[in-house]
Amino acid sequence: MRVLLIGANGYLGRFVADRLLADPAVQLTALGRGDDADVRFDLASGSPGALTRFLDAVHPGVVVNCAGATRGGARELARHNTVAVATVCEALRRSGCGARLVQIGCGAEYGPSQPGSSTAEDAVPRPGGPYGVSKLAATELVLGSGLDAVVLRVFSPAGPGTPAGSPLGRLAEAMRRAMQSGDGELKLGGLGVQRDFIDVRDVARAVHAASLSAAQGVINIGSGRAVRLRDAAAVLARVAGYGGALHELDGPHVPVRPSIGHPRPEPDHAAPAAYPYPDGCGSWQQADVRTARDRLGWRPRINLEESLADIWMEAACRI
Repeated sequence: MRVLLIGANGYLGRFVADRLLADPAVQLTALGRGDDADVRFDLASGSPGALTRFLDAVHPGVVVNCAGATRGGARELARHNTVAVATVCEALRRSGCGARLVQIGCGAEYGPSQPGSSTAEDAVPRPGGPYGVSKLAATELVLGSGLDAVVLRVFSPAGPGTPAGSPLGRLAEAMRRAMQSGDGELKLGGLGVQRDFIDVRDVARAVHAASLSAAQGVINIGSGRAVRLRDAAAVLARVAGYGGALHELDGPHVPVRPSIGHPRPEPDHAAPAAYPYPDGCGSWQQADVRTARDRLGWRPRINLEESLADIWMEAACRI
């Protein structure tokens, strides 16, 4: 099976590439903006016609799109997450390769959900920010393309390679600094949210399974269990061997509420400042993952403690 992987150098793409390369039946070609891609192509600025010519030359059986942006303004997010996917869909429609498309979506497409609930694929998406809107628009383009396509809505990825600017990445960096300076207490804010964390290696297994399956539509990829960020912080402290006290800054008695890992500003007379979790999904998110089990034969294997241990290993080695 010849697979074209778009975004192989990204956070998720690297693990997807490793998983696909481990399958001897897969011939992998990487397309991206970096110098180490097999073919350099920028989806946000390249034309569908140019991509079509490449598809006709390579003739992949599956196209996996892991490319996209998680940060930036609305215009940049729309360009990299929506326009880029429109280019992929149009190129596949024009091409004679007949490739199956596996698109990486995200749980932020759903937006806020009721605490205690599990979000299934038939939930009405109400994204709470420009990132979720741009990814939802991409999903709608894929679903309306008429292609043989599946969208994997990945919830909160964790594990090795977690970006330092993500909530878990900032948490690990704050703990590293506290241990390095011998600080006996760590003050953190924004720990009240609950998220469904899923290891990136399990995400890669899901992409591999989706590539081989005939499943179409939207499929959630998560652990099926929401975890409070303060509980993740406690686990991280344990795996890091941090013996200091963790003080949560959330609460009406606190003048400010800095986001995770940010230095605490000096108290002043300003009103409390809220720093929401950056995905626009409110205080709670938990995936219903029964469709992935039933249609892909996929279940998560790696628990959050192992994911956090790998995040800490990378943070501890950072100079």
